[in-house]
Amino acid sequence: MRHTQSFSPPMKRIATCTLAALTLLSACGDKDKAPAAGNRPPPEVGVIVTKFQPVALQTELPGRVEPVRVAQVRARVNGVVLKREFTEGSEVKAGQVLFRIDPAPYEAALNSARASLGKAQANLTQASTQADRYKPLVEANAVSKQEYVNVVAAQKQAEADVAAARASLQVAQINSGYANVAAPISGRIGRALVTEGALVSATEATQLAVVQQTNTVYVNFTQSASDLQRLRKAVGGKVRGNGAVPVTVLLDDGSELAQRGKLLFSDVTVDPTSGQVTLRAEVPNPDNALLPGQYVRVRLSQAELPAGILVPQQAVTRGTQGDTVIVVGADGKPAPRPVKIGSQQSGNWIVLDGLKEGEKVVVDGFQKMMVPGAPVKPVPFQAPQPAAPAASR
Repeated sequence: MRHTQSFSPPMKRIATCTLAALTLLSACGDKDKAPAAGNRPPPEVGVIVTKFQPVALQTELPGRVEPVRVAQVRARVNGVVLKREFTEGSEVKAGQVLFRIDPAPYEAALNSARASLGKAQANLTQASTQADRYKPLVEANAVSKQEYVNVVAAQKQAEADVAAARASLQVAQINSGYANVAAPISGRIGRALVTEGALVSATEATQLAVVQQTNTVYVNFTQSASDLQRLRKAVGGKVRGNGAVPVTVLLDDGSELAQRGKLLFSDVTVDPTSGQVTLRAEVPNPDNALLPGQYVRVRLSQAELPAGILVPQQAVTRGTQGDTVIVVGADGKPAPRPVKIGSQQSGNWIVLDGLKEGEKVVVDGFQKMMVPGAPVKPVPFQAPQPAAPAASR
């Protein structure tokens, strides 16, 4: 038998009232939620307030290290190298003996020159004595005047022979001294280019070693003439002169050299083939951190902008259409603003145009601005602090 469940009229009324009550409660709940969404507070974004301040316009350029002084040690006499008297890569002093060339032939030549000088001096003594003896005789007409003239001429010739012998002795002493090859300057010496037993020649000026002064070095670099002109234009033609420009050297790993250098000169002419202007900086190098021939980058402030604005790099959006920042207006609404960017300085961009003093530039919280034109709450930007190193266990 089939049974059909049915509700009595009183039960139907109860079910209908219950359904209506649930519908009403649901509607009331939705009505309460709607105002909460509309009253949500604006998101907070980190901003900086722009201000004018003197800003150094910095330029970063590639350069090469060059020693202040370089001396090539070369042979000045012929002979065989007997001994090397220095340690390769060490510091040497001016006048320090570096190589010893076989001195035997030059000592023999020196002894011969000394003997020749003694012989010439003996002849001069004899000639002078004879001239002194003939002088009263010619006055007494005991000898002819011609004989006296010949005696005086012999004396003069003997004096010339002595002078020539002295010069030959000096040459022999110099050549004997050249057998001991000395450092022409103080500095760091490289590897020896010859070994003991090598035959060196004064005619070919055989190179033996190289001494370089590296306690202070030069850094040579070039700058585009057009960049220099743009820099002059940006600051109204006011570019610092020689000696007033500090130079910071950046190593291969990006770190800065502790010692600051100074700009020595800027070439007054432009290379017609490359359009570059040559620059040179002098940099102290007491610990030999810079090596001759090393590639580095230099950062220098060639000019100073009297009223510039600095903004953190993360506040600027760079693109093919130009650079922009987001500025919060007086109504609390952010809006993009095109700006003109110069060089960078310590993590900041130098804004040359597009901002006024006292404007609020967004630096942090870009992800919170989901709705374009929606108001935000600007708060002072706090730069993140570097993490403290973990304590070793």
